[in-house]
Amino acid sequence: MKKILLLSDTHSCMDESILKYVKQADEVWHAGDIGNIQVTDEIKKHAPLRAVYGNIDDKEARLEFPEEQLFTCEGMKVYMIHIGGYPGKYKTQVREQLLKEKPGLYICGHSHILKVQYDSLYQVLHLNPGAAGISGMHQVRTMLRFVLDQGTIKDLEIIEWPKNKKTEQV
Repeated sequence: MKKILLLSDTHSCMDESILKYVKQADEVWHAGDIGNIQVTDEIKKHAPLRAVYGNIDDKEARLEFPEEQLFTCEGMKVYMIHIGGYPGKYKTQVREQLLKEKPGLYICGHSHILKVQYDSLYQVLHLNPGAAGISGMHQVRTMLRFVLDQGTIKDLEIIEWPKNKKTEQV
C-alpha cells in the first residue's frame, strides 16, 4: 500500500502549502510543467518522485525527466504524460499507448483543470490534478492524493486552496 500525491503545473512554485502534503506521501508524481528544477529537488528531499517534463520546462528538466512514463506501482499500471488530452479527445500518442499497454491509470496535466474521469472505452481512470502553482488562469490551486493497494485505487481526495492565499516560498 502506498500513499500517492499527484500534482502538476507548479510553474516554479514550491511553498509550504504543497510541501505539507509532500511530507505525508510515500511517493509524489508530478505530471509536468515543473518550472524551476528546484521544485523537484525539494520534493525529492521528502519523498520518492516520478515526473515527466511539460511544455514550459527547460533543458535541465528535459534531461532529468522523460516526456512520458509507464510504470507499475502497487500492482497498478500507470501511464503519465503532460499533454495528452482526456477521454474522447486523446492525442494519437496517448491512444496508441492506452491500446498497447492497457494501464489502469492515465495521468496528464497541462489544462490546469482538475479532472477525474473513467474511460470505459479504454478501461482506464483518467486523472488530471489541475494546477498546484500560482501561474495560469485557474482560480483554485489543486492536487490529488490517493492510496494504491494491490492494483486498486482508493481514498481519492481533492486538495484545493485559493490561488491568492499567501504562503511562504521554499
